[in-house]
Amino acid sequence: MMMRLPQFLFFLSLFLMVLALVDAHIKSIIIFGDSQNDAGNNAFNKNCTIQANFKPYGSKYFHHPTGRFTNGRTVADFICQYMNISFQKPYQEVHQELANGRNRFPDNGINFASAGSGLLRDTNRDDHVTPIQEQLQQFQALIDQKLLDKKQVMRSLIFMASGSNDIFSYFMLPGASGMTPQQYILALLKEVSLFVDKTYKVGARRFAFFPIGPLGCIPGRVIIRGAPTDRCMGEMDLMVDRYNAALALLVKSMPKKYPGAIGIYGEVANTVDKIRAYPKLYGFNNVSEACCGSGPLNGQLQCGYRDYKLCPNPDEYFFWDFFHPTQHVYMILSKILWAGNQKQIWPVNLKTLANHQQKA
Repeated sequence: MMMRLPQFLFFLSLFLMVLALVDAHIKSIIIFGDSQNDAGNNAFNKNCTIQANFKPYGSKYFHHPTGRFTNGRTVADFICQYMNISFQKPYQEVHQELANGRNRFPDNGINFASAGSGLLRDTNRDDHVTPIQEQLQQFQALIDQKLLDKKQVMRSLIFMASGSNDIFSYFMLPGASGMTPQQYILALLKEVSLFVDKTYKVGARRFAFFPIGPLGCIPGRVIIRGAPTDRCMGEMDLMVDRYNAALALLVKSMPKKYPGAIGIYGEVANTVDKIRAYPKLYGFNNVSEACCGSGPLNGQLQCGYRDYKLCPNPDEYFFWDFFHPTQHVYMILSKILWAGNQKQIWPVNLKTLANHQQKA
């Protein structure tokens, strides 16, 4: 049941009062999830078969592959620039540095995200990705080893973006889960709840959740048997909508269930729908095909694989490859998440949360 608005506002006001009592000027982000925010973790895992550590990935901003599954920066990267902090290093890179005694834990946070991973442990397991459960184990190990201070966790934004690979797998391997769509959604939400439980217990208080975009419209849908190429896959998008609605309810319930914590929810799907409906207003000429790839919609094979095609101007394309948006899309979304109004991100935007200063 949705929390009543006055009650929700009460808990929001209480949270902001708590922030006023501590040094809440945020300079650290701890990132969990999938390819939306993977900054190269998979590239350090030589057994992992889901990679973006080759050209032309990274061509737009970094001018070389970084392991990010786009042509440039991700949403997390843009948010870092708004906060005037450096990009978070992948966990695997930090882990190696700490093991070799070369560095201390980064003040600006860390990135655990693994492309291809899901909320369910079995999602793409054969590809040797790092599911959210193992990301949490990596996070907890750093705390147990006193490499990551709980005070830093408390003063960090916690980014969570996962679930799209789970839902795509549900349609790619029909019947494999043995669950109905509603049962599957509940299983995903159970993992989100466990994620909040475990991170909250070690100090996390500021959560930003990124819902799933229109998954049924990605060019990569062509690898699913029977998927249409002339329109989005409506059945998949319906499941995404139901999951996002349930995730929004979970976020609204957080202040009551987790005293002193707040969850932020970005209405990403609404923004993407507007971009797709009025592409030229946002500078796009193609919102259906991938800029880089091959086959129908350039979605049959991953960008960079044999005989791939590359568009001349990626900024005019919504999709960079068969699954992922271009940097141009991430830039638009990051601006909304950082400074958007309450119809775009609620109950407050990331700028408000990150810049709430200690009162004199």
